[in-house]
Amino acid sequence: MAFVMELQSSSSQFYLRNCIAGIAREFGVPAKIVQSKGTLSCAFVSDHPELEACVGAIAERLPASWHLSGSRHYEAAGEPDVLPELVDAPPLGLGLCPACQKELFDPSSRRYYYPFTHCAQCGGQYAFFEAYPFERANSALSYLRPCAACESEQETYGRREKDHLNSCHACGVPVRLESGGSERYANDAGSFRTMFEVAAKAVADAKSLLVKTTMGYRRFQLSPEGLRNAVILMIDAEKITDYLSLIGEEFHALLGIERPVLHVSVKAPELQAVAGRTADVKYPDDGFTILLATELQRLGVDYVYYEEADARSDADLRMEYDLELSSQSDQHLFINKDVRFVAAGERVSFPSRMMPASQTLGMAHGLVGVPEGGSVVFDRPEHFGSVTVENAVVLEGESEEQWHTHQRPAAQDEASFMSVVAEHGLFGQKCVGAHFDDEPSFLYYDGRKVIRLVPPIAFAPAGLLEKIASLREGSDRLVQNFQKALPAAYARVEALQGRSTTTLFEAAAAVLELEEENFSGVSKAALGFYGKGGVQVDTHVKDNRFDHAAFLASLVSYRLAGVETEMIAYSIFESFGDYFNDLMQQIKDKTKAEHFILCGAHFAQQSLFSRMQRNLKATPPLMNVNYPIGRENAVVGCVYL
Repeated sequence: MAFVMELQSSSSQFYLRNCIAGIAREFGVPAKIVQSKGTLSCAFVSDHPELEACVGAIAERLPASWHLSGSRHYEAAGEPDVLPELVDAPPLGLGLCPACQKELFDPSSRRYYYPFTHCAQCGGQYAFFEAYPFERANSALSYLRPCAACESEQETYGRREKDHLNSCHACGVPVRLESGGSERYANDAGSFRTMFEVAAKAVADAKSLLVKTTMGYRRFQLSPEGLRNAVILMIDAEKITDYLSLIGEEFHALLGIERPVLHVSVKAPELQAVAGRTADVKYPDDGFTILLATELQRLGVDYVYYEEADARSDADLRMEYDLELSSQSDQHLFINKDVRFVAAGERVSFPSRMMPASQTLGMAHGLVGVPEGGSVVFDRPEHFGSVTVENAVVLEGESEEQWHTHQRPAAQDEASFMSVVAEHGLFGQKCVGAHFDDEPSFLYYDGRKVIRLVPPIAFAPAGLLEKIASLREGSDRLVQNFQKALPAAYARVEALQGRSTTTLFEAAAAVLELEEENFSGVSKAALGFYGKGGVQVDTHVKDNRFDHAAFLASLVSYRLAGVETEMIAYSIFESFGDYFNDLMQQIKDKTKAEHFILCGAHFAQQSLFSRMQRNLKATPPLMNVNYPIGRENAVVGCVYL
């Protein structure tokens, strides 16, 4: 008989699978591990003397993951007779697993306070990866030979078996801390601990610190002042809920191995006064960030702010090392009750491999899809050599260079839509859906190609007030009353007309007089509405296109009627939810489509997504699972268009 442990996992990557396989190999327990869509099934020999110890180690060392949603165990017929193999997996940018975090703070460990600590299944390996195949010779560590102890670990069953970037204090990378004209170096446990103590003390004293982490450059400081797209780094896990209002799924995802950024509600008044009612938050992930956070916690600091930066960024102190670095954008995770998906970001989603094979090279947003064997590998182009393909599909505006004699362009909405078809294996099946990122569009897949039924139209700010005034009889008086009753808002809209480009949500934010003049500003205002229902905002279509002027005129009318800003903002997303539902249902009825699809980063908005869930309850929409629903998914769609 076999003891079967079955995990419900939505991940298509292999870090969880290989973690379990590595532990089974370490304990010498024969097992068969099968990773399929939605399930990770592990069958072990039930009467093996080390089975209990092996399962106990899995329970202790298997990292938490937002992809995991449940588990069960049972006995089944048959007995595995060989140790499970480790699957060749691409280098990812993951947080540290429980075992590596424990090692980082164990004074008897060879990696005590060593910020490059990781194992074969965790850590920021992507940062030092240079070319395929993934091995030490093709990495930034190629000139550093591992010591005898590290080499032995790579050849021994366990966490560091086949760890191409294994290192420790004895064979690792020195780090320097620069402050003014002085430098201090760290290359052993004592000097590293002192360095992080000094760096943390500087941050606690309100100085800025630029750190070259294994996830890329990050600038840390006590306040968000001067930071663009600041993220709050929560330091003490036990105090997270003192500051933030989280559901259980959000708390577990925050501490998961992927270490995503989450947009959540802020609870503590002192934090709310600075960060606002909602904010992007993250928990420490790589060795540099974890060690800095630990020393800050010793100083009584519960959270700090950081932003993604680069080597040119200014700071009072700089923590650097002499290795070339490949950085990726953070994974931004969206959670709505039991629904989870990646809103944006490269980390963990890339590099990746997808079937089926294709002889089309895809290119979008600095990423490429390259055929390899019976599948396609998605990653940065600099990691590949030459490749032979039949044709290429390149996102519009991506590059003026001709990569292939048979090359054609693709639009973002078409490519994003096709990425969902590909990820769910819906080839040959009829699908209808919407893409929403700045502008709404409606698309149909007839089983062979993607067709734009209601295409997006770029928002044109020129003459905006005149367009509103000429909408219908009496609209001119609406504009006159707008200027008279809300002169500040009118002036902001008038100023928008002089810009060469702007977006619909920038115009909406101007009408609502929001401090943050963009989609995020409108979204945050909507999250501040606690009522049960909003008002109806005009979202009708004119000449097969979304009518921007009618939409904005509706907002002006409600402002003149004295409707509170938060209710109007909420109503925007509620009305968009009804608009998408109505048109998608109409198209589905006409085309007899089998599936609904949603894509585009704007669907990662709580009010809008909740409305879509309610409207499409009978036929839940399909979205990307392992890839972002935002722009980065286009590279996948380009390959299969």
